[in-house]
Amino acid sequence: MSGAGKTSAVVIGASGGIGAAFEAALIDEGAFDIVHGLARSRAGAQHLDLLDEASIAAAAAHVAEGPPPTLVIVATGLLHTDDHGPEKALRDLDPEWLAKLYAVNAIGPALVAKHFLPIMPRSGRAVFAALSARVGSIGDNRLGGWHGYRASKAALNMLVRNLAIEERRRNDRAIVVALHPGTVDTALSRPFQGNVQAGRLFDPERAALQLLDVIEGLKVPDSGKLFDFEGEEVPF
Repeated sequence: MSGAGKTSAVVIGASGGIGAAFEAALIDEGAFDIVHGLARSRAGAQHLDLLDEASIAAAAAHVAEGPPPTLVIVATGLLHTDDHGPEKALRDLDPEWLAKLYAVNAIGPALVAKHFLPIMPRSGRAVFAALSARVGSIGDNRLGGWHGYRASKAALNMLVRNLAIEERRRNDRAIVVALHPGTVDTALSRPFQGNVQAGRLFDPERAALQLLDVIEGLKVPDSGKLFDFEGEEVPF
């Protein structure tokens, strides 16, 4: 592996609103020698499709050729499409839609971890963070609905806890966390912004900076947990 003494950061989902803001902020801050922005819509070495494990493996292999990543952020998620919104009631459940939500929100990030955690350093501080959501918290669920999104994010939270336990055996300074960005003004939340409290709808740039501050403040005992944009732990 080349680039001894140097480090890199990886943003997966870099073509999305928050992902692009993460990539821009990390480049602007200049704390990493290389910032890899990966996305399904990008070509060549920057291509990564969460639904295609071969592309995830290829992207990880490319990143591994350079400085090891000490920060990997999975900034992806699916809540709705143009022809399918989140379920409001049990009668709206659809197996194909449920499978797609799990594929994007839980299985994809898990496969990213499968291929990227092994190329992160075996010693010293390293952070693997995946965007989750407060609505994925079982303990915090008081409204119901949005069955597939809630359940797939809850599955992601459990995977994060599992990954944190396993990664600690490889690197006892590693931190694996889920992050809740709040409601961000992106295509994901746009149809549902009407009920957001004043001052609680964040532009992507602010959301990314808030979460980077949270990441910077994380300690090893925080691994395996879910934190919101203010650094407060959210119950699973």
